[in-house]
Amino acid sequence: MIRLTKNREGSTIPSLDALILFILVLARVRIDTLAQLVLPQRHQDVALLPITSLLLSPKAQELLRDWLTDPLSLLLISTTFGFLAFYFVVDTLRPRLYNLKLGIIFGIIFSTVIAESLLYVMLRHQAGPASYTHDGGVIQTEEAIKFFRSGKNPYIEDYTNTPMAEWGLDYRTALYHYPYLPWTFIFPWPFYEAFKAALGWYDQRFVYLFLFLLTLILASFLPSRPEDRLKLVAVLGLNPIMGSDVIFGQNDSFVLFWVVLSLWCLVRKSKVASSISLALACASKPTAWFFAPFYFLYLWRENRRELFRPLIAFVLVFSALVLPFLLWSPEAMVDDIWRWAAGTAKVSYQIRGWGVANFILALGLVESRLSYFPFWILEVAFGLPLAIGLGLRLYRSPSLKVALWAYGLTLFVFFYFSRFLNENYLGYILAIMALGYWLGDSALTKTTARESS
Repeated sequence: MIRLTKNREGSTIPSLDALILFILVLARVRIDTLAQLVLPQRHQDVALLPITSLLLSPKAQELLRDWLTDPLSLLLISTTFGFLAFYFVVDTLRPRLYNLKLGIIFGIIFSTVIAESLLYVMLRHQAGPASYTHDGGVIQTEEAIKFFRSGKNPYIEDYTNTPMAEWGLDYRTALYHYPYLPWTFIFPWPFYEAFKAALGWYDQRFVYLFLFLLTLILASFLPSRPEDRLKLVAVLGLNPIMGSDVIFGQNDSFVLFWVVLSLWCLVRKSKVASSISLALACASKPTAWFFAPFYFLYLWRENRRELFRPLIAFVLVFSALVLPFLLWSPEAMVDDIWRWAAGTAKVSYQIRGWGVANFILALGLVESRLSYFPFWILEVAFGLPLAIGLGLRLYRSPSLKVALWAYGLTLFVFFYFSRFLNENYLGYILAIMALGYWLGDSALTKTTARESS
């Protein structure tokens, strides 16, 4: 006879972490299957993979044919829901087996995000460099690595003679701009050389997956309570949008790793290492810049006497990575990173996304999606007062949780009123807010939260 174990509230209903996990798994699987509908060659390409014939007979492949997805992904989905059922059984019978529950969450993340990413890597290697991937985070970054290793400036070069030219259908304005900062192609360079030597080919997602796993491991140590560890890892690993970004190879997870590493170092009382990691995030993508003011305000309020060394370390590392390229060609770098996104470049990024930009288009206030519109007025009018107000709140109540929440909210409002609010930004913002919500007040000071039986 099965004896149900009551949870902390004295009820046999599932824990909140189990409910959150269920929601995330449903969203993750549904989003992935819908995304695969826009890849008409997927079934044929998967059938040609050596791993498919190794795992499945022709008869099995025929029986597993499904209009939503391919046979390998169907097996991964079934594995995922098997893990989820196991989680609910453990949660019902022994809800305090936190290490086991965390292991099951990692299993679900593997069967949804990591395995699907590796499947896309194999499909791309088979079908061609412009397939099954993201244009900027993978294709363009790989080309930037090639330019850099051959002594060329990725911000001066265009990408018209690279696989980037084969990706997408319209508005291929990124062919003339590399919109990310230097750490995005400097850090992967050794990995590029290693994989090229070992395999003869490279996919930028090798780096993203490695850092994604490290992000989840580091994040699991940040909350103080064991149930919060489960929730945070689940939200970061099964983030409905960022999970897709990892699979296709967008680089927000790359930036998130350096932010999480910065937080981990900070709660370990290593402020210099923390500020260096934040500098690396800021030397990767401008989305990290918004955290720097709140981060250093927090450090100043915590102990102003100890602010000098981390601040100097931040400035030196950021300058060492960015200044050489800025001095190499100021015009090219500013044009790629700033003007292209602001709409003031000769060839600018289009007005699009899920923010106020749609009302600008609906009201016919521009001639085309590529036209200039002074979004900066809206960004300053709404974003600056909010940032100041949140900064004052952080000043009065210095807390790393408040600093993260201020960062996420400011970034959200800024992008809502910007030229484009792309979906990947919302996935990144969700990750930041989850970190702020579940970050422990005394993280890592006690690990009694890791109860096992």
